Amino acid sequence: MMVREGFSVLLGAMPDIEVVGEAVNGREAVERVRELAPDVVLMDIRMPEMNGIEATREIVAADGSAKVLVLTTFDLDEYVYQALRAGASGFLLKDASARQLAEGIRVVASGEALLAPSVTKRLIAEFSKLPARPGPNAQAAYGDLTERETEVLVLIAKGLSNAEIAERLVVAESTIKTHVGRILVKLGLRDRTQAAVFAYEARLVTPG
Repeated sequence: MMVREGFSVLLGAMPDIEVVGEAVNGREAVERVRELAPDVVLMDIRMPEMNGIEATREIVAADGSAKVLVLTTFDLDEYVYQALRAGASGFLLKDASARQLAEGIRVVASGEALLAPSVTKRLIAEFSKLPARPGPNAQAAYGDLTERETEVLVLIAKGLSNAEIAERLVVAESTIKTHVGRILVKLGLRDRTQAAVFAYEARLVTPG
């Protein structure tokens, strides 16, 4: 409770962030999101009645535009992977500073993924346990992407931002944004975090 109230006070002091509601458990979080329609939801994974993973899944299913930012106690939390699969747009450590917390909210609100390198490595490790070849559905889906779009998708999965991808490929950031938009439409995905998960499932990104 103290942590939640502390976050509320810290964020409420930011000129560009408005705290519109709080919830004490996962079930209440789902109900509050339905009532208030916030741009970003700060979600604790471990909560009573309904955990953060189930709450994230219900929120995303009900509102495809909702962006969930998961709060966890440490960067290799066993549930981070599950939360991203459930539709979370990223994660932050609970001991993040007020500046990091606010910046994380801004990043997710803008449509960027918030994936630390440690989480990227964990995702790759998790997907390395899958069969060596992707399923036919994944193959068919990414087969519709152009060579450049596939290249951008791989870099998204490696945790690069639009600006970093643009620098890597020596193109304008606006061009990358266009590519990302087309990738999401072609693959039927809601955001770049889900695009990263798709890339791992399709084995476009492998360990090593």
